[in-house]
Amino acid sequence: MEQTRSIYVRSTWALVLLTLVCAVCLAAEPAKKMLKHVVMYKFRDDCTPQQIQQVIDAFDGLPKKVDTILGYERGTNISQEGKSEGLTHCFVVTFRDEAGLAAYLKHPAHDEYVKVVKDKREKVVVFDYWVDAK
Repeated sequence: MEQTRSIYVRSTWALVLLTLVCAVCLAAEPAKKMLKHVVMYKFRDDCTPQQIQQVIDAFDGLPKKVDTILGYERGTNISQEGKSEGLTHCFVVTFRDEAGLAAYLKHPAHDEYVKVVKDKREKVVVFDYWVDAK
């Protein structure tokens, strides 16, 4: 009986200790993050719809060419607030980390994209921020 009780007590303490170790490990694990890279454009007034579509198509092709891109979305401004300062198009590219973004910015496909857009934009805003990975 005493031996059974001793085994039970030791087992209970082992379980408590294991639970505490797991809790400490989970608490010490840094939250996983992803980096969002936002690019917004105001196109030049003399830009045709076909030229703007060329920019969109070129940007749409980047995720197939750059393997550090984890996610991509884009949209056209529909805000009714009147605070967009002429910015009409937004592109959001997701990366695992800053190294992924750096590789993207130096990638030949990105360089080719910049050649497509550079003469068509009047204003560009770039904004990078971290989000919790889901």
